[in-house]
Amino acid sequence: MITGQSHGLWGATASLPPPTLRLADESVVDVAIVGAGYTGLSTALHLGQRGVSTVVVEANEIGSGAAGRASGMVNAGLWVMPAALREALGPVYGRRMLNLLRYSPRTVFDIIEKYDIQCEAKRVGTIHCAAGRKGVAEIEERARQWQALGAPIHILSRDETAAKTGTKAFALSLLDLRAGTIQPLSYVRGLANVAIACGAQVFTHSPVETIIRDRGNWRLKTQGGSILAKWVLLSTDVYTAGIAPELRAGQVVLPFFHVATAPLSPDLRHSILPEGHGAWDTRTPMTAFRKDDAGRLIIGSVGALRGTGTIIHRSWARRRIRALFPQLGKVELEHAWYGRIGTTSDHLPRLHALGDNMIALTGFNGRGIAPGTLFGRELAGYIVGDTAADELFLPFSPAEEAPLRALKEGYYELGAQVAHLPPLN
Repeated sequence: MITGQSHGLWGATASLPPPTLRLADESVVDVAIVGAGYTGLSTALHLGQRGVSTVVVEANEIGSGAAGRASGMVNAGLWVMPAALREALGPVYGRRMLNLLRYSPRTVFDIIEKYDIQCEAKRVGTIHCAAGRKGVAEIEERARQWQALGAPIHILSRDETAAKTGTKAFALSLLDLRAGTIQPLSYVRGLANVAIACGAQVFTHSPVETIIRDRGNWRLKTQGGSILAKWVLLSTDVYTAGIAPELRAGQVVLPFFHVATAPLSPDLRHSILPEGHGAWDTRTPMTAFRKDDAGRLIIGSVGALRGTGTIIHRSWARRRIRALFPQLGKVELEHAWYGRIGTTSDHLPRLHALGDNMIALTGFNGRGIAPGTLFGRELAGYIVGDTAADELFLPFSPAEEAPLRALKEGYYELGAQVAHLPPLN
C-alpha cells in the first residue's frame, strides 16, 4: 500500500491513479503482465498500440514498488561506462545496447509530451558531480567515452558546477543534456492511464499465486480470478514474491532512502539547482539531490529507514544538507521514505526465458525509468514477432542465485549506517 512512510513526498504529491479493480473472474488475453511498474506498463502500452489484448496484474498498487519510490532522474545509459558495457556484453549486444540507450530519455519525454502526462517533467539534463581526486578521474573518463559516441556531454568547471548546483563542494561535474527529472509516481500512474486508453486492462491488489500451463497457454491464478494468456511477462524485479523466487534470488538488494525538506523560500530555492537539474556525486555511498516543483530539496543515499538506520540516516541527511548548502541553515525534513534496488554482479540487467512464451526482465541497478520504459517497447516488439530473439537488446540468460546474497545485503544495510555515522572528533 502506498503511504507516507513507503513513498513519502511522491505519494503525497502524485497525480491520482486510474480507477482499478481486483481481478475477480477469468480473463482470456494474448499477454499477461505481472507488475505495474515502468517496464510492465510500457510493454502494455506498446502492445495496446498494436491491438494486442493485454492484462496487467499488480499485487499492490500501481507504482508501489521501485517505480514509485525512485529519485526521479531520467538518465541515459546504465551505471557502467560505455566501455565496460561493451566488454561485458560483447561487440554485438554491447553496440546494440549502447545505440538503444544513447537517447533513451527521449522515449520517456516523448511519451510524457504526447499523452500530456502531468509529472513535473524537466528536460534540462542531470549533473554527475566529482568528489575528490578519484571522482574527478571517473567523471573525466565517463565524459570522454560518451563524447566519443557523440553524446551531448559537457564537463563543468568548479565555478560552473557551483553555479548550476548551488554548492561549492565539487571540483567539476558532468552535465548530460539528454537527461532530466520527473515525479516518478505521477509518471508511472500516467503510463497506466495511457496503457488503459490503448486497450490494456489493469488489475491491482491481485497478487498472482500460481502460474501453470493450461492447454498450451499460461494460467495465472489470483485469489479472486485467473488469466489465461499466450504470453507472460514477469516485470516485478526484486519485488517478486512466490511465483518466481529465482528472480529475487538472482539479485542483491541495495536499500536506498530519500528525505525531503519543507518547501524552501523563493530566494533559497533559487540558490540550489536553479535550472531544475537533478544531481548526484561519485561518493561511496553516493548522495543524490534535486528539487520538486514546490521547491522542496530532496536528498537520497544508500540505506534503509528501519531500526537504528532511521535515526542514523535522517541525521546524516541533515548534516549532508548543511555541508552542501550552508545557506539553508537549519532545515525541516517533511518526508522520508525508502525502497529496494535490485543489483547484479556486473550492474547490467538480465533477460530470462522461464518457459515457452514466458519472459522476465530484472536487474535495473537503480536505472529503471528510461531503460525500463524503452525495454518495454522492445519487449512488445519481441512478443508480437517484430523482433527476433537474437535481435533483442540482451541475450536470454538463466536465472542464477547471486553468490553470498544474504551476506552482501546485510553488509550493505549495516555498512550504510556505519558510513553515515557522524565523524569522530
